[in-house]
Amino acid sequence: MRSIWNGAISFGLVSIPVKLMNATENHSISFRQIHTADGGRIRYRKVCELEEKEVAASEIGKGYEDADGSLIPITDEDLAVLPLPTAKTIEIVAFVPASAIDPLQMDAAYYLSANGVPATKPYTLLREALKRSQKVALAKFALRGRERLGMLRVVDDVIAMHGLLWPDEIRTPEGVAPETDVSVREAELDLADALMNTLGEVELSSLHDDYRAAMEQLIAVKVEGGVLPEAAPAEGGGQVIDLMAALESSVRAAQEARGAGGEAGGEVAEVTPIKGRKRAASAPKAAAGAKKSTTAAAKKAAAKKTTSAKSTKSAAGTKSTAATKKTAAAKKSTPKKTTPRKHASA
Repeated sequence: MRSIWNGAISFGLVSIPVKLMNATENHSISFRQIHTADGGRIRYRKVCELEEKEVAASEIGKGYEDADGSLIPITDEDLAVLPLPTAKTIEIVAFVPASAIDPLQMDAAYYLSANGVPATKPYTLLREALKRSQKVALAKFALRGRERLGMLRVVDDVIAMHGLLWPDEIRTPEGVAPETDVSVREAELDLADALMNTLGEVELSSLHDDYRAAMEQLIAVKVEGGVLPEAAPAEGGGQVIDLMAALESSVRAAQEARGAGGEAGGEVAEVTPIKGRKRAASAPKAAAGAKKSTTAAAKKAAAKKTTSAKSTKSAAGTKSTAATKKTAAAKKSTPKKTTPRKHASA
């Protein structure tokens, strides 16, 4: 592994000679610009605007562009007089918990290797001290012409250093959060937790760049002169209307995917249907039906009562008529009582 910087870690009065190496590498596929008409390569040439001719790299220096557009030359001698104590030193300034570092500050990662046999003992001392304290070291260092902030931590048996952005280089998330107030129900949070538990954890080593693999396959087909497959239709991003239904479907899909993949270990969450969701939609209809049947029953009972009253009234009328007729017949059949007239003599 090739070193890109040589210097020393300043740990109080202890100096640890180290070499700095890149801990990461870029696997993305790069392209060159070509002329579409004939396939010729497009190149950029460094040309002086005043002389209108190409300039060699040895003749190119640095300059600062002022607000009015004028360029102020900055030479290497000018930079050499700047007070930069960390030019060849990684100066540790503090030891803090790892949780005190905002992940937004994380930048490039490097490995620090002990440079020579005399550096082995102090290097191991610093490594073991970081392990036992469970802290990380904040340090300043200079790389590529500027001072940077770094974080030292232990990875396996190696001290790694992460370049950090300065705190004033982190933007505040002003105007990023939703401006409207949204209330989240407990049932929705429960389903979200169930989805998180179902997805579970994953081995980072099992994750791959599928796009890069497809790009490599495409290039291989083009080299061999093969026929490319037809492009898959783009899927439209539909708007989620029912969040609860989407969460439930996501949990079921995750469970099926884990079952098909034969994933072992990890707790699989169960989807508990929320009672009253579907019934709530049909409740007004049921209430309306109950109200309608109650009204019909009331009307029916009223009609029955009215009919009964009419029947009673009719029967009473008939009974009264019969009694009247009977009384009249009795009066007719009863003989009249005659009173004897008194004689005049009497």
